[in-house]
Amino acid sequence: MPMPEESPKRPLDDLRGLSANVLSAEERVRSVAMLEEDCRARLRAANRREAAAWAKVQSREDWERFRDERIKALRESLGQFPPAPKALDVETTGALEGDGFRIEKLVFESRPGLVVTANLYVPNPPRAKMPGFLLVHSHHNPKEQGELQDMGVLWSRLGCLVLVPDQISHGERRQQPFAGREDYRHRMALGMQLHLVGESLMGWMAWDLMRCVDLLLSRPGIDREKIVIIGSVAGGGDPAAVLAALDPRITCAIPFNFGGPQPETVYPLPENADEAFNFAGSGSFESTRNLRLSARDGFLPYVIVGAVAPKPLIYAHEFAWDAARDPVWKRFGRIWGFYGAADKLAACHGWGRVTLKPPDASHCNNVGAPHRKGIYPHLERWFGIPAPKEEPQERRPAEELRCMTAAVAARRQPKLVHYLAKALSLERAGKARAALAALAAPERRAKLRSGWARLLGDIEPKGTPKAEARGKDGLAERIVLTTDDGATIPVLLLLPTSPTPLPSREREGEGESRDKGSTLPTPSLREGGGSKPFVVAVAKHGKAGFLKHRADELAALLARGIAVCLPDVRSTGETDANGEPGRHRRTVGPSSTYLMLGETLTGLRLRDLRGVLRYLATRPELDARRLALWGDSFAEPNVPPVADKPLESNDCPRESEPLGGLLALFAALFEEDAKAVLLRRGLVAFEAALCSPFVYVPHDIVVPGALTAGDLADVAAALAPLPLRFEGLVDGRNCAVSEPELRRWLEPARQAYAGREERLVLKPEVTTEGASWLAAALG
Repeated sequence: MPMPEESPKRPLDDLRGLSANVLSAEERVRSVAMLEEDCRARLRAANRREAAAWAKVQSREDWERFRDERIKALRESLGQFPPAPKALDVETTGALEGDGFRIEKLVFESRPGLVVTANLYVPNPPRAKMPGFLLVHSHHNPKEQGELQDMGVLWSRLGCLVLVPDQISHGERRQQPFAGREDYRHRMALGMQLHLVGESLMGWMAWDLMRCVDLLLSRPGIDREKIVIIGSVAGGGDPAAVLAALDPRITCAIPFNFGGPQPETVYPLPENADEAFNFAGSGSFESTRNLRLSARDGFLPYVIVGAVAPKPLIYAHEFAWDAARDPVWKRFGRIWGFYGAADKLAACHGWGRVTLKPPDASHCNNVGAPHRKGIYPHLERWFGIPAPKEEPQERRPAEELRCMTAAVAARRQPKLVHYLAKALSLERAGKARAALAALAAPERRAKLRSGWARLLGDIEPKGTPKAEARGKDGLAERIVLTTDDGATIPVLLLLPTSPTPLPSREREGEGESRDKGSTLPTPSLREGGGSKPFVVAVAKHGKAGFLKHRADELAALLARGIAVCLPDVRSTGETDANGEPGRHRRTVGPSSTYLMLGETLTGLRLRDLRGVLRYLATRPELDARRLALWGDSFAEPNVPPVADKPLESNDCPRESEPLGGLLALFAALFEEDAKAVLLRRGLVAFEAALCSPFVYVPHDIVVPGALTAGDLADVAAALAPLPLRFEGLVDGRNCAVSEPELRRWLEPARQAYAGREERLVLKPEVTTEGASWLAAALG
């Protein structure tokens, strides 16, 4: 006779008082710092690798080979540049007359739909031969800021054309309705969105600036041999340097705060700065300051700036500078020396430190008058541009310098970046989807595996993680796994106390589980001992989140004789640093650094999860062929209509936490033994992050180029006929997706499951049926 079923109440009672902690307090502190320490170690290795390569540069030929390889990699990392327009459709929407100069208000397209607004300062009267200046503003202020006006006025009076465009996301090219600091805070969202389609914010900025050079060169009287780019402090020097490295038409570069020591660098530099200095830099929310693949492929900031050689360069610093020990300055000396062009290399700097206030430090918004004094002598020496006798005092109100009019906007219909990115996603994901459709199912899955492995980074575990038992209390076994790259993964393994048959109504073969949305085969009896099926459950909030929010379902699985493994992959659960949402989340820096190194944090966490599966396969009491994956989120979705707010306001909409669903879905793609996937409150599609300028998705789940391989629905489709259940999926603004929209987003998966519809369950809400569905799928 079959044994009576154990009531789920018994394991539930055991779970209610269970602590999720596996690590000691000291170990938790170390584990929370694990990501940052791993990033530092990887950056040190990258710096050592590049130092060894630099040591072989002994001649001009060596340098040019070294440079060309890295600048080629830089260009490829930025995305796919569109064809250059044959002619810019430049529209002058107004002009302002000044004493010895005129300001033209210009509008043009840098790529279809992407409108650029710019002020052009023109000598009045014009000269027969006019040098051209391109000023790249900082992330602080757009083109109308006073220091930018000063430079436009002073150099136009001296006979130069001076072009000052708005960068993407700033000024008249603002991507959201809030002004001030929101312009630069929004750079993170733009970087994430463009990365998803295989592009980059730096690439789009550089392309804009190339078209600005086109504009300058189209002007009558321009001196093509004297095109100077100045990149302002705080986010202007970066794109200016990249443009100078990529565009041979630039004849002089003056990038501030890029290439070497930064305003935050502690002076004096150490005696061994040549060995100790971090040439690669590190990640932050601004993708333009930590270029993807730069540390892997060697296009470090100093290489980008050095690529200007032998043209004139002013190596510019906002604050004090330790010239004697700056290892980048020494490298520049060698590079320009290869060309016998030491006279074309100069520097300028301010005073004090970024932590001090004026007048003790030379803070500026773009390029201040004290900094310009260090620039004037070199421009006169190289180009015959005289220093001004006095600094101008003719600043105009910002509104007078604005270029876009209602009539021009109505005619041109400028598009926001997310709109253009979505158009690219439809094209690129559609192309990938068409290529997949031409393949048989096994080849389709193989192609998706290779494509996603390339995008995710190193996702293959190197052997089985080292396991250390930390004791057992009740039904929970505590284990610490250590991966081959040193990541610590605390694990709770919940084991049923005894094998348990299923309820009589399910044994009688009614043909369906208690979930009316599924008609999966019912589980078979598990008589006596033997290995048990198991579920591996992952979420950003880790095992503690499951014990707090899903204890009933965990208990139900245990009561059915199904083991449950709750691992905290790196920087989740017990090892998560938490922190504020948005750009201040403590995973943003490491996530960006991993992109520099050619990895993704999502990929490294997938590697952790697959390592956990390798370990579980060694456990004799578990049946590795009867494995289900459960990816969940306990973050509450936003309720429409969502009122978007400034990104750091107290009532900003909530971020989603779709990591668990992504890991479960990708693990099922790469692991043959997965028998079912339950995914809750995951991201419905990467494309869903492109439907609004606002993105309430963590930076650390972004996979650059994801939409060039298809989308999540294509991964789901490749798993057919594996039982899949999606509940409560959210969009890019962390709003629950309605049933019609859910069906639309997952249409490729629905097509793949045609004829086996019962194996694909789509629920717009989170249900309580997950445990019964998983049990049925594992039967």
